[in-house]
Amino acid sequence: MWEAVKCRYNAAMTHLPAQQDLVLQADASLHLQGDWTLPRYKLLSRASLEDAGVVRSLDASRLTGLDTAGAALLVKLLGAESLQRLAPTAIGLSEERRALLLAVASAMLARGAEPKARRWRLGDALADVGATVISGWHNLLQFLGFLGLTLLVLASLLPKPWRWRYTALVAQMQQAGLNAVPIVALLNFLVGAVVAFLGATVLAEFGATIYTVDLVGYAFMREMGVLLAAIMLAGRTASAYTAQIGSMKVNEEIDALRVQGLDPIELLVIPRVLALLIMLPILSFVAILAGMLGGAMVAVLSLDISPARFLGIVQEIPLKHLYLGMSKAPLFAVMIALIGCLEGFKVKGSAESVGEHTTSAVVQSIFVVILLDALAALFFMQMDW
Repeated sequence: MWEAVKCRYNAAMTHLPAQQDLVLQADASLHLQGDWTLPRYKLLSRASLEDAGVVRSLDASRLTGLDTAGAALLVKLLGAESLQRLAPTAIGLSEERRALLLAVASAMLARGAEPKARRWRLGDALADVGATVISGWHNLLQFLGFLGLTLLVLASLLPKPWRWRYTALVAQMQQAGLNAVPIVALLNFLVGAVVAFLGATVLAEFGATIYTVDLVGYAFMREMGVLLAAIMLAGRTASAYTAQIGSMKVNEEIDALRVQGLDPIELLVIPRVLALLIMLPILSFVAILAGMLGGAMVAVLSLDISPARFLGIVQEIPLKHLYLGMSKAPLFAVMIALIGCLEGFKVKGSAESVGEHTTSAVVQSIFVVILLDALAALFFMQMDW
């Protein structure tokens, strides 16, 4: 015979006579009584049930009140799955209270239990690595598919100039390029000054401070200028693309475009890709000039190198280094724009999703830019360029 489990509370705290609010009968039926609401939550939270798994039925015929706090406490005592099993057949439970119990149980079940601390295991670590690799592979396939779709739409638009979005293209060029000139120029100016300071500090030990000019020139022509400009746009423009398209998806504006027979790729992606494709090489050139100007300031003020001498040394640097650096800008532009747009289309339908994919767009863009720059540097070195 099942032993009855009874929960009693201090009557002095509620100014009510002592009563049984939760009783498990011998036939494994659980009886709910009294008022299960927020004012009595502190007392009700003292209730305990030794074995919730033995409960076979629920009787709420004597339940006088129930709100979200009481429902959450019942989920805590019985478990979300048990309450979902018992609530549909509960005796004396109104439809409103039944719906409330099921809704709270479903919400707490979806949220899940807090993860328990576990010991590190090699199998778990390998499983995490495998899941990460599979996720990365799927993301790569998604990106390649999106790249192919964008190129297909672009190819279909080339012979149809009346469908080109000139206004959107110019607006995106201003937003992504013209508005970014001050921050890109300032950043590269400061980095150029820092590189010149470091070069002068090291080369002074060998009496070769004059080569600081070559260091700054080669660094910004081949690598630093285009790389810093691309990283700035990866953080500034890729996030903007994701937030813009993601907000449109949350507001169902993209669905509205499709209903009107408009292609979101043609309307949203192509102008952004072309704008960045045009503006990043220009910003890279501005970054190179700003970086060399920062190095020139240090050379003039700290190294006693005249501006004419600085300019003369820079003119001796072969132009192929400038061409090699600028050649990477279009590739970086396409990657940044496509990643930003793709993450925007991945947004599900909430502000939290917009934030997550915006962060993901910035991280992926910066990673891809640095990876491609490293691969390009290795390729140029192997080609002896």
